[in-house]
Amino acid sequence: MQIAVLGQGYVGLSLSIAAASSGFKVIGYDYDRELIVKLSNAVTHVPGISKTDFSHLLKSRLYFPTTNFNDVQGSEILVIAVPTPLGKDRNPDLSNIIEVSTKIAENFNSNALIVNESTSYPGTLRNIIMPILENSLNCQFEYASAPERIDPGNNQWNIANTPRVICGVTESATKKAISFYSKFCTTIFQAASVEVAEASKIFENTFRQINIALVNELAIIANQLGFLASDAITAASTKPFGFMPFYPSIGVGGHCIPVDPTYLSYISESKGVEARFINLATSTNRSMAKYVASRISQDFGGSLAGKQIQIVGIAYKPEVSDMREAPSVDLMAELKNLGASVKWFDPVVKIYENEMSRELDSTVDLGIILSPHKEIDLSIWRQSGTRVIDLSPGIDNYGWPKYL
Repeated sequence: MQIAVLGQGYVGLSLSIAAASSGFKVIGYDYDRELIVKLSNAVTHVPGISKTDFSHLLKSRLYFPTTNFNDVQGSEILVIAVPTPLGKDRNPDLSNIIEVSTKIAENFNSNALIVNESTSYPGTLRNIIMPILENSLNCQFEYASAPERIDPGNNQWNIANTPRVICGVTESATKKAISFYSKFCTTIFQAASVEVAEASKIFENTFRQINIALVNELAIIANQLGFLASDAITAASTKPFGFMPFYPSIGVGGHCIPVDPTYLSYISESKGVEARFINLATSTNRSMAKYVASRISQDFGGSLAGKQIQIVGIAYKPEVSDMREAPSVDLMAELKNLGASVKWFDPVVKIYENEMSRELDSTVDLGIILSPHKEIDLSIWRQSGTRVIDLSPGIDNYGWPKYL
């Protein structure tokens, strides 16, 4: 069976490789020519994909990356896996979904099952994708939702062992979608409706957004009371029931936690229901970079003018190069606004906004740990006695106490 995955980012490529490894012939479509050239040469930006296995799938033609939509023709399943970011107004931007749906409607020429993996608010499949595709004069489609659950860099949970939530608009679509995903996903959960499937994904990350905001608020309170929030959370985690640890940070990054809750609040408020918890959590997390920069300034006597600061790890999380919504960007801006000279070291990101990563400097006035990739050696700072604060979330100890 031939399938097509429309979008070859973190989500689409991971799905493409999993499906191709299971014996499907997979057409990986993306409009980004530079990306497709790299994929054609087995060069991937997604962690966890073996280059040897990737090369084998390319040579065997089980996986074929392309920018030519005509190569998609004949596919029995089309999976939409395009980015759903926030626009400049911080509202949902569904332009990629609309664009790829229109391309299918205007160019695809056979019947197929359409599966949406792209994260969006409940009603996206039924009210946005389907009306566009129903205008197609060439063929008839069936529809299902199977929201992605990719966590880049996670070595424990992957596309195979992470349960997959699926539902089709019809019973036939549900059966076809389950039959497809069950070939490479060990656990399938059939949702009550496509809207429930869509809601499950954005609620998962809204849950995390709210709890991270809660511990960030605790960090602010704890600072005034003279203890570390991370120490209180470690103590609370000894309770074997009724508690789940989250850790304070300078904010949340990536393509899920900072974005998905806004999709939920957007659709909620469009129906006249104010999403107070969600909006407060979003506001709290987005304000943390400014709060931390202000605290650092106070540590230096109320001024950062002329201070040299270096940040370690600017990616939104360790072991990935993803800079989408990375809170490090806000922190650097806030520190610069307070007069500091800021540089960064990130051997995984290497270059961002035309600025290059710089090696660890032991002469800086302050070192800041944000996303400590495994390959980073912090011994230079330890041996030189560099003043360092650890802003990385979690309980890992890198030689300095947590700052929050």
